[in-house]
Amino acid sequence: MDRFDAMRAFARVVEAGSFTKAAQTLHMSKTTVTQLIQQLEARLRVKLIHRTTRKLGVTPDGAVYYERVIRLLADMEDAENSLSSSAITPRGRLRVDVPSPLARLVLVPALPAFHARYPDIQFDMGVSDRVVDLIGDNVDCVLRGGEINDQSLIARHVGDLQIGVYVAPSYVERLGVPAHPRELENTDHRIVGFLSSRTGKIDPLVLHCESEHIEIMGSYVLAVDDGNAYLEAGLAGLGVIALPIYMAAAHQVAGSLIPLFAQWRISPMPLHLAFPPNRHVNAKLRVFIDWIVELMQQHIPNSNNK
Repeated sequence: MDRFDAMRAFARVVEAGSFTKAAQTLHMSKTTVTQLIQQLEARLRVKLIHRTTRKLGVTPDGAVYYERVIRLLADMEDAENSLSSSAITPRGRLRVDVPSPLARLVLVPALPAFHARYPDIQFDMGVSDRVVDLIGDNVDCVLRGGEINDQSLIARHVGDLQIGVYVAPSYVERLGVPAHPRELENTDHRIVGFLSSRTGKIDPLVLHCESEHIEIMGSYVLAVDDGNAYLEAGLAGLGVIALPIYMAAAHQVAGSLIPLFAQWRISPMPLHLAFPPNRHVNAKLRVFIDWIVELMQQHIPNSNNK
């Protein structure tokens, strides 16, 4: 038994909550992972994991051992890095998940500069608006708009998404310009709905004007759960859209989106970088976090710093 492989397999089983998921992320067979855990338990002479047909749990001994193992694995990685060029040049694979519009408009265009600085870091980038199980999916970190309600994650506030309300010229030709947000309700006007990845429902449009505060649901002919599709629906004239300004800016300059409700404001959406507290912040993750903070301050600054 390779003790390092066995400890690594044990840590992934605990984090993933599944032998199958752990095997997939470790690029091993489920049988191999199972055998490694069994051999580790035999060596330690304790039961580390409860196995039933319905669920997997960690024993009290397993929980204590897991905390020691993740520290040991982190120390081993740091020791190896200190004796190699990776101490100077971070290297390895990073698994990140980011919203699709942010990837398309900000992150991917900036990656050549990051790659020039850190040529030995390889990205596996999930591009979606879904809620990601960081531990179960073995993701190093996610970049997400909105509040991070999962108390098990470490979240770093990296910017604020300023939001505007827009409509396409083709929509205006058909239905005219709504002068007041209330015109989006109980009239012929339509919104494009955005389905929340957390609830599966459409969140209301919340606007402020001096002391007035209103929430608008509106009627729609299309609701989507992807930011790029949401933008395209607005450009196609399918309804009014509420959009981060960084997504709308070029289209507003080109005249393909018209801003609405100039006297009204939508509260900025905080942007967070989140990662599990038990995920070792190694050199490659640390430089990625620093780069994201730097990049967001260029494109989507923190409103507190203005």
